Amino acid sequence: MSSFDALLPSNLFFAPRKAGGFFILVVIGKMNLMKFISDLHIHSKYSRAVSPNMVLEELDRWADDKGILVMGTGDFTHPAWFKEIKEKLEPAEPGLFKLKLAFKKRTIKDTLAETRFMLTVEISSIYRRGDKTRRVHNLVFAPDLATAEKINAQLSRIGNIASDGRPILGLDSEELLKIVLSANSKAAVLPAHAWTPWFSVFGSMSGFDTLEECFGDNAKHIFAIETGLSSDPAMNWRLSKLDKIALISNSDSHSLQRIGREANMFDTELSYDGIVGAIKSNDPKKFLMTIEFFPEEGKYHYDGHRVCSVVWEPEETFKNKGICTGCHKPVTVGVVNRVAKLADRPSGYKDTRRVPYVNLVTLDQVIGEALDVGPKAKAVKKEYDPLIKAFGSELNILMNVKINELSLVTRPRIVEGINRMRAGKLKIRPGYDGEYGEVRIFNDEDRKKIANRSAPFSH
Repeated sequence: MSSFDALLPSNLFFAPRKAGGFFILVVIGKMNLMKFISDLHIHSKYSRAVSPNMVLEELDRWADDKGILVMGTGDFTHPAWFKEIKEKLEPAEPGLFKLKLAFKKRTIKDTLAETRFMLTVEISSIYRRGDKTRRVHNLVFAPDLATAEKINAQLSRIGNIASDGRPILGLDSEELLKIVLSANSKAAVLPAHAWTPWFSVFGSMSGFDTLEECFGDNAKHIFAIETGLSSDPAMNWRLSKLDKIALISNSDSHSLQRIGREANMFDTELSYDGIVGAIKSNDPKKFLMTIEFFPEEGKYHYDGHRVCSVVWEPEETFKNKGICTGCHKPVTVGVVNRVAKLADRPSGYKDTRRVPYVNLVTLDQVIGEALDVGPKAKAVKKEYDPLIKAFGSELNILMNVKINELSLVTRPRIVEGINRMRAGKLKIRPGYDGEYGEVRIFNDEDRKKIANRSAPFSH
């Protein structure tokens, strides 16, 4: 615990964060106006390829250990999940919910979480527009259960919303937007992972070149897009047509370990209106920052063809006319290439007026790299838990805790890993065609050198 923590009531969490030359304060507690972190795009156990542990009880406590106050519920269109939402959650602040006490489990810190939930879902729309099949994923936010029920009723007439937590519907994105807004003008539609090649608004394989092309005259109601794991805000700043569009980041997590890998930090009222209003404002005083992957780590950062182990920068794709040299089929054009095609500003363009961001590697990955094991190894868990108990949350550890304080609790290699990650001193083999990028913080020589130092704390 830092010296700052001791000055605060036990229901608050404080952490200094240096961003853009100044310090901001992260305060999580029961106040109405506050600074907090949210992850608004996840999936439940009812979605395909999702862990069966993605249930409300586990999300409640894992979010607390991660450092997230507001979680999206995900999947509210699925009848069984919506039933669980209504049974296990109860109203908290306006438009937000909390887990009922009877369902709560204790966190790593042996406390009960104060996690809030906001009604969210991702819709997969597959439809013909013009001469092309479009595959666009959109996030939907709902301010209350009644609105969610109206949306569910309308969508159930269009397709089978019980088949998957992320329903696949033959529904034009513009029509989805009309349905959502007709249910409640406070509800919102935001393009999900906006650059993913196969399933997004700007996707190279099935998307559009502009929001207006996708949403028509109703594009005026689109106030934000989700950048996705393979792009960061700076890449999106290259498009002047996105200057008035807020850029949000969420984990799109299919497992508990990955929640919070991307997230949003706000300084606003703890409520649905407060969160949506902060995003709409695109004001760095209300929407403080986004927490990002290093975009190279995302599955579709570069172009390539996974089957043939072909991975290319845009120049190489252009040189080969987009055709794989292994199998002579078209490569999957990734996010870097697609951004460059639509951008009207050069690479490296910066806009200090925009909401800032920070790139992070998850703590289990950092520990795994330091110990030269996988992030799911028992040795990682053995180091992870004491850090959470000592400093409150993963995001606090990754962003805020002083290096000398970390050194009192964990191994030198882990401390060095966190320090290098904060400084961006790492190497990443970029992801492509559905393959995550590979992060390397240490090489074998690094580990040997650091291993010679004695750890100040052992388990």
